Amino acid sequence: MLFLTGLYGQVSVAAKPVKDMPVISIIIDDLGTNSARHERIVRLPGAISCSFLPLNPATVRLAKLAHSYNKEIMLHLPMESIADDPMGPGGLSLDMTHQEFSLALQKDLESVPHVTGINNHMGSLLTRHPGHMVWLMKDIKRNGKLFFVDSRTTRKSVAMTVAVQEGVPSLQRDVFLDHDPALKSIRRQFMLSINRAKKKGSVLVIGHPYKNTLQVLEEMLPKLEGMGVRLVAVSELLKYRNMRQKIWHASLSRSQKAAKSLKQ
Repeated sequence: MLFLTGLYGQVSVAAKPVKDMPVISIIIDDLGTNSARHERIVRLPGAISCSFLPLNPATVRLAKLAHSYNKEIMLHLPMESIADDPMGPGGLSLDMTHQEFSLALQKDLESVPHVTGINNHMGSLLTRHPGHMVWLMKDIKRNGKLFFVDSRTTRKSVAMTVAVQEGVPSLQRDVFLDHDPALKSIRRQFMLSINRAKKKGSVLVIGHPYKNTLQVLEEMLPKLEGMGVRLVAVSELLKYRNMRQKIWHASLSRSQKAAKSLKQ
């Protein structure tokens, strides 16, 4: 085992085949406004997952471009926040009827080509409400093979819990890459993510198309496998965690059977 040491701490470099490496998924949110920086995000190397705001000027063009680069496409679904921040087009709010809610969601999904999953934009108010999250997850399930990622904009979110209850393939964010957009902070969060992946086996990271975020990703993504971590799309992370969970349950079942056998 080798180690890299730098300003942001020591990171182990595992001498393992790529398929056995810990994995990291990175979602970049807020895409779809007409920005040259968003094109640079789309062209980043590897399996970055691109999450597009609905009904925005460049969403269709950039989502199609991202798809041509084999990026996973997600809907960054605007939801009402506690601070009542402007949601932009296609937002879901607490005062909507079920029909209004479902129609808005369907319009949002149709506005993003090649969409395979959804994560929430804001939503610190709406994701607290089980009833509205049941509406959301039932609608997601009706739309077919979509997954949901809880961005966890509030600790009081019930979105992931409801998704599991409704049988929607789901994950929740582990690390925000650029909550503090300072370059030093983003570098620190990136290294934190790598170390967490090594410790836990996997990590799900969310970032934004900020200038400093893009700089860190352009520098670090080509180095990931040399640092012992593999970049995967969110859908692959879902499969990885499901497999790990099945292995854990199988191991627990064997242990319980062995303990029962010893008692007899």
